[in-house]
Amino acid sequence: MTGCKKENSAPALNEEELQTRSSQQKPSNGFGNYTGLAPETVWELQQAKIATARYNDFQQAINDGYVDINVIVPEMGYHYLKLEYLDGTFEYAKPEILVYNKEENGRMKLVALEYATPVTANPPSGFTGNDDAWSVYQGALWTLHAWVWEYNPAGVFNPTNPLIHVH
Repeated sequence: MTGCKKENSAPALNEEELQTRSSQQKPSNGFGNYTGLAPETVWELQQAKIATARYNDFQQAINDGYVDINVIVPEMGYHYLKLEYLDGTFEYAKPEILVYNKEENGRMKLVALEYATPVTANPPSGFTGNDDAWSVYQGALWTLHAWVWEYNPAGVFNPTNPLIHVH
């Protein structure tokens, strides 16, 4: 359903490969788990994380215009969109969607950033390099996840995270 050659650049991992990666790469604060990426890509991911740090306070995201779009996906979480950012332009410091997971105590924890642009013939240029994997959502949006707030053994740009258990 996509026309993006980048989308299939990272093959899906089976359970054994995930466990192997998980044991080889220990979770960190997010700045140390970008192995294998170009330095420019790592820098951009770091800048995205810095730019969105205030959204660890869920109320701040709401105050800044992110709204619940009622998309709750296993191994992802709860999606909140800032409509004014959905303009067809990729800006790593301004993600269109924030992805949260509800902790058992009910607190919303920021886990990932998601970028979205209206579908055009080609996906957005995105982050530097060829590691980001854009996909088409419901025929309307190019989307890309960046797991900068929660370690993902499947990779920082993988759409899902096996460590996320939606509550």
